[in-house]
Amino acid sequence: MKNFLGDRLDKTSFIVDTAFRGVIKQALITVGYPAEDLAGYTEGSPMPMQLRTVTRQGTPFEVRDYQRQAGEVFYAGGDVRGGSGVIVLPCGAGKTIVGIASMCQISRKTLVLTTGITSVKQWRREILDKTNLTEDQVAEYTGEIKEIAGVTLATYQILTHRNDKTEEFPHFDLFDKQDWGLIIYDEVHLLPAPVFRVTAHIQARRRLGLTATLVREDGREADVFTLIGPKKFDVPWRELEQRGWIAEATCSEVRVALPEPVRMEYAVAEAREKYRIASENPAKEPVVRALLQRYRDSRVLIIGQYLNQLRQLSRRFDIPLITGATPQSEREELYQQFREGNVRHIVLSKVGNFALDLPDANVLIQVSGTFGSRQEEAQRLGRILRPKTGGEIAHFYTLVSRDTREQDFAHHRQLFLTEQGYTYQIADGNEVIENEAGGAA
Repeated sequence: MKNFLGDRLDKTSFIVDTAFRGVIKQALITVGYPAEDLAGYTEGSPMPMQLRTVTRQGTPFEVRDYQRQAGEVFYAGGDVRGGSGVIVLPCGAGKTIVGIASMCQISRKTLVLTTGITSVKQWRREILDKTNLTEDQVAEYTGEIKEIAGVTLATYQILTHRNDKTEEFPHFDLFDKQDWGLIIYDEVHLLPAPVFRVTAHIQARRRLGLTATLVREDGREADVFTLIGPKKFDVPWRELEQRGWIAEATCSEVRVALPEPVRMEYAVAEAREKYRIASENPAKEPVVRALLQRYRDSRVLIIGQYLNQLRQLSRRFDIPLITGATPQSEREELYQQFREGNVRHIVLSKVGNFALDLPDANVLIQVSGTFGSRQEEAQRLGRILRPKTGGEIAHFYTLVSRDTREQDFAHHRQLFLTEQGYTYQIADGNEVIENEAGGAA
């Protein structure tokens, strides 16, 4: 602590340089003393903006009661006890609207940081659709476009990009290029470690974190609370489901046996390789076929971790595949065709974990995942939780190789959702296949 303390004022008070405002809070929480920061904020440059009552598309728009409450708790009427914190809401419950409502309430220049170009474009569409801001007032700062305006939308990737690991991050100066009055961290549970560092130095700016799962597999939740702010608002997923704000969902774990040749390969493999072998179990393919048959008239997403597995499924069932290598324009075109119903099934790599605006998707088949990641499990369920126009139930299937490390990791993946009130039905892969074969006959 002593390196961050300036002159002593009295027996219990010290002057603290503003540059140390974040790191001193990190040091305090490390030794078990979380600090309440009441030092206040720089207001930032004015940026008048208002919510519309009718969207640009011509539909009536009103902020939902829990979205309004979340924004009000965050802002706290401008008091120093507000202005920094995390809002936790399920995927599909409108976290973006909470962010936009907070922007309008504060009406200052705003920097929004999010997970990728797809998310940047969705934020821009929503801001222009639901506020009175004009096209030239909302800019994108990404690998494609680097513009700055009163509201600037940037990706974590561009902020952490550098040509050489020995050099500084060249785009960090974005934080100082404007007199920001608000910085929004979308999907704050994914905040890259380098951004923690710069966030420690901008504690005088209001900071809003948005997430569905305040779970970090690297254990840095404490840093999120310290540098962004404490959790200010949370609503159980099941409560919003009961109120009709997110879709009702069923979760099923389908267990599939390893074929004999693969079982031998699995038995002699190293621990990490065992997980990959189990994840890519070829016996999952007939189960996928059966589920595609069952939901042939539904909007189905197939999502996984391993590209070879996904390419095989894409070829086998003649379904478009979207990966990190898919050009942005091609992704947007496929997403649009899916929304319009011209494409009903899509295979997705990990790019599908976040920021997918596909409200009619109502079935998700998870064929593999990132080890025991609880937040990935929750995010993937979230892809199908937007309320359906016909009130249909959403169905989440996770395919797991029986009696393998994948099954062990699956139990850990499911922890967050079971805490939210979801239960997993256990099904046998052969029974799923036989049921569909009987139905087809």
